[in-house]
Amino acid sequence: MRIAVFGAGGVGAYVGGRLAANGADVQLVARGAHLDAIRENGLRVESIAGDFDVRVSATAEPAEIGVCDFILLCVKSYDTESVAEMIVPLMGRGSAVLSLQNGVDNEEKLARTVGADRVLGGVAYVFATIKEPGVIGHADGPGAIVFGELHGELSERARALATACNEAGIPAECVDDIHSRLWQKLSFIIPQAGMTAISRAPIGSLRDSAAAWAMYLQLAAEVVALAEREGVDMPARQIDAVAEFARALDAATFSSLHYDLVEGKRLELDALHGYVSRRSREQGLLSPACDAVVAALEPHLHGSIQ
Repeated sequence: MRIAVFGAGGVGAYVGGRLAANGADVQLVARGAHLDAIRENGLRVESIAGDFDVRVSATAEPAEIGVCDFILLCVKSYDTESVAEMIVPLMGRGSAVLSLQNGVDNEEKLARTVGADRVLGGVAYVFATIKEPGVIGHADGPGAIVFGELHGELSERARALATACNEAGIPAECVDDIHSRLWQKLSFIIPQAGMTAISRAPIGSLRDSAAAWAMYLQLAAEVVALAEREGVDMPARQIDAVAEFARALDAATFSSLHYDLVEGKRLELDALHGYVSRRSREQGLLSPACDAVVAALEPHLHGSIQ
């Protein structure tokens, strides 16, 4: 199985690294010092599921890779449309693109360029970041991925990828309800990302604050309300599931949005809280908690204020 991974950050390098360590032909697309370190020393993953080192091919030029069976898209959502154009030369007759990104509309953007029949939707339950060039830290979360065809059928290609992932130590499941799963994941991301970012505090401190915890659950409730208005089938006790998930996280856990904020990087705000805020207004819903997160973080959208 030949797999290209666009976006060799926390999620991409973790998944790609485990697949490569199990013998898959993996090509990472990276850049800068991270790319140089992977080429020189290999990739190191420090994970709660077990540390490992692996030699894996990496490039800054996607055109050098050639045709792949799967292209895993792990870039930030604001890069989806530009990266979609770079994917086209890597796609053969049976190739598929799997989005493992934050948000619920990346698949639609990809479909406009490569065709809906070539796109798989997916969610990654991996709390991982680049600790230093060439080193990925997987600090929390089950390290699992869930994905499926946009048309809802359980295809042979999705089953094959799930098998490869499971054999590589990545708990993976292919499902027939990926749209619902994307919205469920959004209900987990929105409170964890928003609250750790605007408070600059880890989940343990948020759980200990009655006011912060109330806003945490309000953020989840706004996502669930919007999903239901959009006609998405959501579990009856989804907010309870979010609370249970948050209570199980290590007290020191932050989020990738917090990481980008404190590192002065561009924020993935538009695809997360910005999306919920906009769509809620269009659907005639109130989303005061998401609106507050947008107001607090929008000044930092393109990086830290100098």
